[in-house]
Amino acid sequence: MKVSIVTIGDEILIGQIVDTNSAWIAQRLNEIGLQVHKIYSIPDTEVAILRTLKRAAKLTDIIMMTGGLGPTNDDITKKTLATFFNDTLQRNTEVLSHIKTFFQKKGIKKLNKLNEQQADLPSKCKVLLNPVGTASGMWFNKDGKCFISMPGVPHEMKTIMRSLVLPVFQSEFVAGFF
Repeated sequence: MKVSIVTIGDEILIGQIVDTNSAWIAQRLNEIGLQVHKIYSIPDTEVAILRTLKRAAKLTDIIMMTGGLGPTNDDITKKTLATFFNDTLQRNTEVLSHIKTFFQKKGIKKLNKLNEQQADLPSKCKVLLNPVGTASGMWFNKDGKCFISMPGVPHEMKTIMRSLVLPVFQSEFVAGFF
């Protein structure tokens, strides 16, 4: 199985942060026998995301994405994934409840509109609930390809990978589904 890794964020491209996510993901996938074919770092634009997803899907079986899921206006990954999968964003009540609880534990009782919108996810995805943050991951299957989108915050991405992604890859890889 070949894998593409896509990191999304202008902050990577301008050198504001160093992309450690790609290296960590590649190491974990290599440990279970999945080969990383290509790593892309792209800006937070719909055109770049759509073009990269199409290109990666032609070359690989699994497309792993990080970034662009936050509450700011430049985080457009969810909206763009809805476009890519011919879907719409819908408010997920389980995710909204999680976000409210997350903020209540920090002493914040009322969410602002941007935080509430983090519960708006494409209806066709399997939600990967983020136990250590508010940006949920998403898992899609299309045309025999697997697309996984996770937060760009490293500890959040790692938590989702360890608890929700790698166990599935390992069980399906061992079971011969890949």
